[in-house]
Amino acid sequence: MARIIVGSWMVRYPLGAAMSWVLQYLTGLQRLGHEVFFVEKALYWGECFDPEQQIMTNDASYGLSVVRNVLARIDMQKRICFVDYDGNYHGLRKNEIEDIFRSADLFIDMGTHGAWLQEAEKTRIKIFIDGDPGFVQMKMEMKRREGKLLREYDFYFSNGKNIGTPGCTIPTAGIEWLTLYHPVDTALYHPHPAPADGMFTSIMNWQSFDMVEFEGKQYGNKDIEFPKFMELPRFTKASLELAAAGKEVPEKTLSGYGWHLRNPHQVTISLDSFIDYVIASAGEFSVCKHCYVTTSSGWFSDRSAVYLALGRPVVMQETGFSRHLPCGNGLFAVNDIEEAVSAFDNILSNPRHHSKCAREIAEEYLDTTRILQSSLNKIGL
Repeated sequence: MARIIVGSWMVRYPLGAAMSWVLQYLTGLQRLGHEVFFVEKALYWGECFDPEQQIMTNDASYGLSVVRNVLARIDMQKRICFVDYDGNYHGLRKNEIEDIFRSADLFIDMGTHGAWLQEAEKTRIKIFIDGDPGFVQMKMEMKRREGKLLREYDFYFSNGKNIGTPGCTIPTAGIEWLTLYHPVDTALYHPHPAPADGMFTSIMNWQSFDMVEFEGKQYGNKDIEFPKFMELPRFTKASLELAAAGKEVPEKTLSGYGWHLRNPHQVTISLDSFIDYVIASAGEFSVCKHCYVTTSSGWFSDRSAVYLALGRPVVMQETGFSRHLPCGNGLFAVNDIEEAVSAFDNILSNPRHHSKCAREIAEEYLDTTRILQSSLNKIGL
């Protein structure tokens, strides 16, 4: 049994879909028999989102309460340390978490921006997991060209499965990238019969963050790619619904083309509401970030993995993931409206078959114990 610390963000943004991403790693590592801890730090003023009041604040009490309740389901509520903007420690005390870092076998950095690297200096192995392939590597390469030092880890992983391979235009920034798909705990999420009136749904951010300019080209978000599929509801028998957050979501335009719209914060206000929304869906339709698509990154969504695990087929814009995951039954990679319509027709003609295939893909290719054990083997743990 190894002692493993996972650093990421849940307390600062305690919404269901975001928490689900981290939870898969925590439960998966525990199922493999390891002792797992979760750590998080607020580095900037006003980083904590309170979805009930719809405000950004320094007060982490809402997020702490939600995350503790979620971690209690997997008996981890006493193995959390959150440091707020004022430097106050919540959960494990400062001396306790520093001792844990010194005795730990592995520190996994999943979006802490290096906040825990000082504490992790004595940890045996430190790894970085990139969830935004393209954006991360381009920023790293630009820093490298400016002569700036990059944060140092023993191993670097990315969800961009095609990094370093022919056809993928993401720079490596001089790093040997190992790859993994974000896992889903198939023992935690069980398949459910699809409702007869379910829609194909998507939980998304219209603009997650600013565009990145690299070597004279700009790389952006889903708002750039979505116009390719804007008229899709007019051409398919499938009912399509978006729970779209972010800046400048063109709700009137979307409604005019036949998209059903849901409040994204209501859908994801808790882990349970997120799972219930997926279960109530016929499947998922997902447009991907422009950066993932145009670089042929091979990226695949952690939310899509949840849909598959629950027996919901996925129709997802091609990023190059079809090189790694079987497509055509339960999972479809599409480039345009015509291919998306064909995928929906296929699913609607035999929904039970595609539900079964979706679950099988999750079990065989995305299961937490399979992916995480393989990744641990790669780093000698």
